Order: sequence, then structure tokens, then C-alpha cells
Amino acid sequence: MTTVQATAPSAHEEPPPPAGLTPVPWRPVLLTAAAMTLSLLALAGRHGYHVDELYTRAASRHLDWGYVDQPPLVALVAKVEMALFGDTLLGFRLVPALLASLAVVLAPLIARELGGGSRAQILAGFMAFASGLVMYTGHIMGTNNWDELSWITVTWLLIRMVRTRNTRLWWAIAVVVGVGLTAKYLLVLLLLCLGAGLLAFGPRWVFRTWRFPAAVAVAVAIASPVLVWQVTHGMPQLEMSAALSKALESLSRTTFLPMQLLLIGLFLSPMWIAGLVALLRRPEWRPYRFVGWAYPLMVVVLLVVGGQGAYTTSLQYVLLAAGAVVADRWARSATRLGVVGGLTGLNALSCAILLLPTLPINVYASNPVLSGMAIVQFDQVGWPAMTQQVSTVYRSLPADEQARTVIYGNHYGQAGAIDKYGPEYGLPKAYSGHNSYADFGRPGDDKTTVITIGADPKQFGALFESCEARGAYENALPVSDDGQKFMVCRGPLKPWSDLWEELRWIGFQCPYTAEAITAHSTKGCD
Repeated sequence: MTTVQATAPSAHEEPPPPAGLTPVPWRPVLLTAAAMTLSLLALAGRHGYHVDELYTRAASRHLDWGYVDQPPLVALVAKVEMALFGDTLLGFRLVPALLASLAVVLAPLIARELGGGSRAQILAGFMAFASGLVMYTGHIMGTNNWDELSWITVTWLLIRMVRTRNTRLWWAIAVVVGVGLTAKYLLVLLLLCLGAGLLAFGPRWVFRTWRFPAAVAVAVAIASPVLVWQVTHGMPQLEMSAALSKALESLSRTTFLPMQLLLIGLFLSPMWIAGLVALLRRPEWRPYRFVGWAYPLMVVVLLVVGGQGAYTTSLQYVLLAAGAVVADRWARSATRLGVVGGLTGLNALSCAILLLPTLPINVYASNPVLSGMAIVQFDQVGWPAMTQQVSTVYRSLPADEQARTVIYGNHYGQAGAIDKYGPEYGLPKAYSGHNSYADFGRPGDDKTTVITIGADPKQFGALFESCEARGAYENALPVSDDGQKFMVCRGPLKPWSDLWEELRWIGFQCPYTAEAITAHSTKGCD
């Protein structure tokens, strides 16, 4: 068998820049990464569990090769974390904080591959520290932690492959892609856009090696259990994606451009935009222009399908690292360096306030600007209060009826909150038909009373002999579930096995529809 190896650029392809690179200034880079992790861990225990973390926590107790809305890696990691550190918020968020430090290290490495010197690499690390992407994914345990890291790592390895012409890097890319697909399927979007950029703008020789199809096979083999699960379960991820796109279509298109400027951080937008322009225009970066073109290609795809603007953020992060090289060359005076440092500092401050629990929750609620922009803060509070109010309804029932009672949450966050905080109030098990929470169990037929949170009165009224309103969840903070109504329904008209098929639903939880996000309220959801 003859191995096809490309050792020299064709007449139509620009050669890569010289191989000699500035050594990585490891001490400042690692100190910046360590500062990121320590900062995140210092804030990890504030406010409380995010709505998605409550779902992940429940999923970790029901491990499977896949879930309706995500692959299994995050649930598995959560399982290990809780086994090692207990059921604590700090332990739950340790891995995200460590992954954030790896992302901070990757930014200088990308800058180095693009020819950045020591100062450019240090700037890239500082900008990574100050970015909203690293702060958000480093604070909250979820699929975004691994998704971010896999996107950045794959792009870095491709850039390195182009520079060194070492196609053995396909093996590393295969492992990253395979593992990445066990955390989030969105990685496919990056692969398509980078692949299209390489085919359209070169260098195409990266595909002219037997290692490329072999790497594809390795990646598929690593991810095969989760891919097989999807196929054998009717590809629920496609239904989930369609539901998400439909729920947020109008919001996604309206906010797409503003999100491009806000996700990394408003003050660092000039930096990643400068990196994008340089990748498209600089002669010495011509071999890497596929990275620059991947961004507009992704924007077009997302606008066509109604995808969220947030999906471009990890690619913007790579452009930010390129922008650090541009900024380093531009900032040759103390004044210009002060401008770069000032923008980075302002970005770090603004993102820390909006995305991390740096301020008391009442400050976020009382400030008209913060209450509208720091929605992620309010998704981390209110769950114990909701559980306490549900317990009031539960204790109002006769003792003999309590033994036959279960709790039903309309979305997985509500059920996950009862699962987490309910035992201290003596509450029974919580269930939900939302996404894979429906597979975590259903009530037994001896359970004839159900307390519902945010459920549709018409739907439940048709499934039970009687349903009566029992007030609504009330919170002084602008939490998304404020106003969700409670009901007590009695006498199921069918066995729970039959009822469960009617209660299953796949999609975006009601409090987070476009209208609810805009209003920061769910009072009209039901």
C-alpha cells in the first residue's frame, strides 16, 4: 500500500510560516490559568445550583449511553464528582473550573502557532481569563464545558498541523472529536465549517493522507456508543434541536448580532474582530485563513437554520487568540499597551459581574440593568424557596393521602430541585415528563395524588378525576419560574404507564421560551 504524504506545498498553496516559534512563557501562562481556577472555585458555592445543573445531577443517578437532549459524558463526570467530593456545589463545579484553566492555556498556544511572541502569548492568556466564555463555562457544570474545550482544541491542532505539516496530529484530533461527541453533538457544526473552509480556501493537502479517513474511523469508534444510542432511540436529538430552534427562532435572529459582540465580552470585541480580519488578509497567515472563513460560514448556517448566536462563541475565542497577536504588534507604545490592558480589564470586570455570582443576589435584582442582563444569576436561585412552598402544599394533605402522593415538575429543573432539596422537607419523589427526566422513572399505580408545578391544567384535568389549584410559586427575585402554579390532582383515569406516554415531551422548558426570556417571567406559560 502506498502512503500519500504531502511534504511540499503545491504551486497554488502558500507555504506555512517559518517553523521556529517563541518558547511558551509557562510561568505567567500557568499563573493566569491557576488564577482562573481559584477565582471560579472561590465563587462556586455562591447563589446555588443552575437549572441545568439540577438536571445533570439527576441524570448522574440514571447513567445511560445517551439522553434525549445530550450525550452521557457530563452526567458521568457529575457521578464521579459526587462520589469523590459528596453532593456539594463546590465539588460539583470543580471539573468546570479545571477545564476553564485548560482553555486559558490553549489561547497562548494558539497565539504561539500564529507566530506570537512571549508578550503576545501572555496577552492571549490575559484575554482568555477576561472572556465571558471561560467565565460562564467554568462556573456552571454542563455540556458547554467540554464543548468549548473540544472546539478550541480541535482548531488549535488543525492550525498546528498546517504549520508543521505533521499529519500525525489527526490522531489527536480524532481523540478530541470522539470524546467531544460524548459531551455535545454541536461539535459537528465546527467540523463542517472548518472542513468547508479547508476545502474552499486550503490547504487541502491535510486531507490527502491515509491518516485522515483513519482518524474519522477512530473518532466514530470512540463516539459509537452514544451514536448507536441515538439511532436505536429514534434520533431524539433531532427532535430536541427542532424544538429548541422553534422555541427560540425569533429571539435567535433578533439577538444574533448583539450576541456576537457580547458573548466574549463587549470590550474584547475589537480584539477578536481584529484577529478575524488578520486571518483573512495577512499574507503570512494565508495557510490559516480557513479558520477565519469558518466563522462567517458558521454565521450563515446559523442564520439560515435559526440557530443561537451563542454557538459561535468558541470559534470567536480562537479568533481572540489571533487578535492577541495583532494587539501585541499594534501596542508598541505605553499608551497603546494601556488601551489593550484597559479593554481587557473592563471586559473581565463586566463579564465577572454578569456571569459570575460576584455580587449579592439582591443587588442583581434591585439594579434595573443587572436584573435584565444577568439572567444566569437568577437561574441559580429560588429553588430551595420553591421546594419549601411545595412542601407547604404537601403538608396540607391528610397524612394517609401524603403516603399516596408524588410531585410532578413541568420541566426538569423543577423536578431536579425537588430531588435535591425535597428530602430535607420530607417530600416524596419528584417526576417529570420533560426530555430524559421522563426516563428516570414514573409513579407507581399506588400513587393516586400528584402535586404539580407549572403543569397545564387542561392536560391534567383530562387525565385525573379532579384537579384543584393550590396557589403559585412566589419569589421576590425575578426568577424564571416565578408565578408557576401549583395543583393537586387526584384519581388518575389510567394506569401511570399509559399516563406517562401522554406526559412525555421533548423541548425547551417553558420558562425559557423567547417570550419568557424577554419578560423574565413565566406567568403566561400555562
